[in-house]
Amino acid sequence: MSASRPPLPPFTAESAAAKVQAAEDGWNTRDPERVALAYTPDSVWRNRSEFLTGREEIKRFLAAKWAREHEYALRKQLWSFTENRIAVKFQYEWHDDEGQWWRSYGNELWEFDEHGLMRRREASINDVEIEEADRSIFGPRPDSER
Repeated sequence: MSASRPPLPPFTAESAAAKVQAAEDGWNTRDPERVALAYTPDSVWRNRSEFLTGREEIKRFLAAKWAREHEYALRKQLWSFTENRIAVKFQYEWHDDEGQWWRSYGNELWEFDEHGLMRRREASINDVEIEEADRSIFGPRPDSER
């Protein structure tokens, strides 16, 4: 029996939006162990040009990502949904070891199992250099923006 991760499919507009917010909140912890629990043990990912399978690969990927993307802060927005799929658009900001700030824009396609765990994630992401003064995302989303 797999652990349940509500909200569960089939999604409504309200439950899909809650699922997106939960994902944003999780990723903003920058905790690979915690984030990986949202995915099936055999989850399949495409992240940019990388292909991953399973929680252990996901954990390693996320640990390396957050080791190089300092002060990572993410915002996700629901784009569309069906019974067990959700599409999101997102932006996140971070800086590299040299102090260069970046804004990364992307789209993700998610597919969930009956327990609410993500079994497939397809992510397309582009990075744009920004000046620190041009930052617009500072840490996790405050309650006033929810």
